[in-house]
Amino acid sequence: MTLLRGRKGTLVDLGSGDGRIVLEAHRQGFSPTIGYELNPWLVRLSWLHAWRAGHHHDVSYRREDLWKLPLLQKKLQSELPDDAFVVAGRFPITDWTACHVEGQGVDRAWAYSMQAQRQNTC
Repeated sequence: MTLLRGRKGTLVDLGSGDGRIVLEAHRQGFSPTIGYELNPWLVRLSWLHAWRAGHHHDVSYRREDLWKLPLLQKKLQSELPDDAFVVAGRFPITDWTACHVEGQGVDRAWAYSMQAQRQNTC
């Protein structure tokens, strides 16, 4: 979560796994927080974690194959507000420049500022 320290706004986690980043981002004041994950078991696990934490009404998890979403990057740019941050774990968004990269190997994550992507300032 050091990627997001001192920031606020909307958070989208691509490949959200067990949902921990989405849940922690909500706890740190991001709203809304949305996780996209292909694995249906991990989506269910994410909902379970959110329910146990009492935040199941405050976060969102969606089962999506991001590689099949047409023009994902354009969709994110057209729908997310300037204060939104996109976090991608394990795989970067190849056409974007990350504002911050954290971790190594399977624990690597990239943070993208929508405002910076629109202004090409990262």
